[in-house]
Amino acid sequence: MPHVVIIGCGFGGLAAARELADADVRITMIDRTNHHLFQPLLYQVATAGLSAPAISAPIRDILSDQRNVTTLMADVTAIDVDARAVSLEDGSRIDYDHLIVAAGSTHSYFGRDDWARLAPGLKTLADAFEIRRRVLMAFEYAERESDDRRRQEWLTFTVIGGGATGVEMAGTLVEIARHTLRGEFRRIDPQSARVVLIEGSDRILGAYPADLSEKAREQLQALGVDVRTGSRVVHIDEQCVRYTNFDGEQSLASRTVVWSAGVAASPLGKSLGVETDRAGRVPVSPELNIAGHDNVYVIGDLAAAQSDGKPVPGVSPAAKQMGRIAGRNIKNRIANRALESFVYRDYGSLATIGRRAAIAMVGKFKFSGFSAWLFWLFVHVYFLIGFRNRIIVMSDWAWAYFTFKRSARVIPATMHLPASHDPDRPG
Repeated sequence: MPHVVIIGCGFGGLAAARELADADVRITMIDRTNHHLFQPLLYQVATAGLSAPAISAPIRDILSDQRNVTTLMADVTAIDVDARAVSLEDGSRIDYDHLIVAAGSTHSYFGRDDWARLAPGLKTLADAFEIRRRVLMAFEYAERESDDRRRQEWLTFTVIGGGATGVEMAGTLVEIARHTLRGEFRRIDPQSARVVLIEGSDRILGAYPADLSEKAREQLQALGVDVRTGSRVVHIDEQCVRYTNFDGEQSLASRTVVWSAGVAASPLGKSLGVETDRAGRVPVSPELNIAGHDNVYVIGDLAAAQSDGKPVPGVSPAAKQMGRIAGRNIKNRIANRALESFVYRDYGSLATIGRRAAIAMVGKFKFSGFSAWLFWLFVHVYFLIGFRNRIIVMSDWAWAYFTFKRSARVIPATMHLPASHDPDRPG
């Protein structure tokens, strides 16, 4: 049987595997983790609203009923398109007849990779755990701090990047400070915490129409977020963030920084031997192949795909649609049928801002506030994998809504900020 190798079990890779469920092929699914992750809700793990199992599921369990799939937890280090083989981290190689590369994306610090240690991004569960630890420990260190200046540094949280992830993080951090932790500390008032959102362009959520972007800004400010647009970060260290705006260079004393300003495609795309764009994405044909290799498909965030002459956005619905087309085209090629061209169907865009606050755009309809928030809740629960996960998320959200409590605030005793991040740590 033809051997299909799928790299990455995100939205695109999983959709491709399911599309091939009835095909007479042998599939090898390779992912560096053992779980599929519902990334749109990852920020809720980072902010202690949900536990990790609520938004993830073991890949082997998801695909256990699909008898033509073998799952490998491994890291693909290189792709040899001429030899039709992929190399793994242990030096072994796996041959393929058809390849689907759905390796996703990673953080981009625009040439300042040294900032990664100081301002973690949010792409994986490990990232979420690290951000959650830093946020919760900031309040713990503020409680122990006797110096007012350093205490305020611990109680100032900076989110860099005004896209969907940055907006969601900023709004939720305010909720933690104003509601979740209220009354739990004796030497500090968590409500005095500041959350600053820094965005380089002149408005947040730049992918949305200007009127929705402005409504999002108004809702963030009503929640208590300090939104600073037109501000480009030039320096980050353990104690402050420096940025430039129309008034020159500014300094913000802050010890907890979250990065959501840039995304770069997986470096695995460079192994394909084709020229990538500035973000590292791989140009693909309308059938989602790469030039010169009709048996290699690139989908999801790694693909620089076009639909109706417009770039396809890097969102989960697009990745799912690409995965299904890639799977169907493999079946078409095996059956000597004509290949299908990818046409992106935009079902709408959603961004939550905080409690009872969100914006939504569905076709020509635009709405915001409580109705958009309810719609956002429904959509995200609907697309979660597994009935159990839907029940857990709904119950956790209901509990948080009525009590303002967040259920995943446990910090293991061994989790302390490293000295390099915390030069003036009390005690």
